[in-house]
Amino acid sequence: MNKVKLGIIREGKVPPDKRVPLSPKQCKEVITKFPNVDLIVQKSSIRKFDNEMYKELGVTLAEDISDCDVILGVKEVQITDLIPNKKFFFFSHTIKEQPYNADLLRAILEKNIELIDWETLTRPSGARLIGFGRYAGIVGCYNGFLAWGKRFNSFELKPANLCDDRTEMEGEYAKINLPSNTKIAITGRGRVAKGAMEVLDGVGILKVSPEAYLTKNFNEPVYTQLVAEHYNRTSDGSAFNKQEFYADGSAFISDFKKWSRITDIYVSCHYYNAGSPYLFTREDARAADFNIKVVADISCDIDGPIACTLRPSTIADPIYGYNPQTEQEVTANTKDCITVMAVDNLPCELPKDASEDFGNELIQNILPNLVGEDVDHIIERATIARKGALTKHYSYLQNYVDGK
Repeated sequence: MNKVKLGIIREGKVPPDKRVPLSPKQCKEVITKFPNVDLIVQKSSIRKFDNEMYKELGVTLAEDISDCDVILGVKEVQITDLIPNKKFFFFSHTIKEQPYNADLLRAILEKNIELIDWETLTRPSGARLIGFGRYAGIVGCYNGFLAWGKRFNSFELKPANLCDDRTEMEGEYAKINLPSNTKIAITGRGRVAKGAMEVLDGVGILKVSPEAYLTKNFNEPVYTQLVAEHYNRTSDGSAFNKQEFYADGSAFISDFKKWSRITDIYVSCHYYNAGSPYLFTREDARAADFNIKVVADISCDIDGPIACTLRPSTIADPIYGYNPQTEQEVTANTKDCITVMAVDNLPCELPKDASEDFGNELIQNILPNLVGEDVDHIIERATIARKGALTKHYSYLQNYVDGK
């Protein structure tokens, strides 16, 4: 088996991202588990795990990683940091033709770089193999409670980014005090939703079925998990067909009003397909029976399916208010506003735990295919660019690259 030299690049994005693909302990595990792998970590002053932590475990540190075969990062690599003729793994944010990264993809092609995007690494079934979605859900749901406390001045939670780790964050759960009849709705069934439900369960919120949530009153806070068929319906009244909905959502209409009338906190964890019905519009939010007071919009689709999400918020200033009558942003605790949490880089708030979770998936699901035999063509399917050209799977990006 050929030797493979892996390098972990220093994150260059601004504002700084403290996450890493592999923690010091995980680097040591990789070296032990994969004898054909050499691993080098580029020195960095911004990581959650400092240089000394890697060094103490015998991991090689270097300023120059240009002799590595494969380079692993988290966020977009700065164009000036791209090393020609190498294989790079990072979240490129190009596969949806994001305008702000077209120059990055052009540079990757010009520098003859082989690009694999973490987001495109999937099983043959299409299921994602690696990502930070779980921690987006964990932090986003926690921030939803933080938003409620600030909106009603009923309790104050330490922001997740000021906690050393998830354990310290979970120590804040005891402060959460909701009215006894509070109802919380969460949409989605994937990694993000599962992460959010870890928090809801950890806080001790009772999970109930969608049917019970709709029809019953409770003397304690409860939550329910909604999936597409719960809040969408066909325009002609025929039975909901999930396959048809995911193939083309434009033939469906929103059925979210029955939930918004009785929900106090809404946690958005679902993936929104362009063309699908909006969950609630600005007109819906103005209705007298619209009851939602706090939205934790983890999905964070701006000015789209969730009408009150006007813009992304920041880790430093995570919440704002939306006045349904004026359709304008207001302060987060304004009377009769919808308080919105829409941080779009949530896993950065718990960089230690999020990195370790990501690294576990990398070691289990990706590295065996990268440094061994890629039996299911996982790496091949995820490769966006190779030898100065787009691969067959991503040829649709050519107009994007050409600026058309």
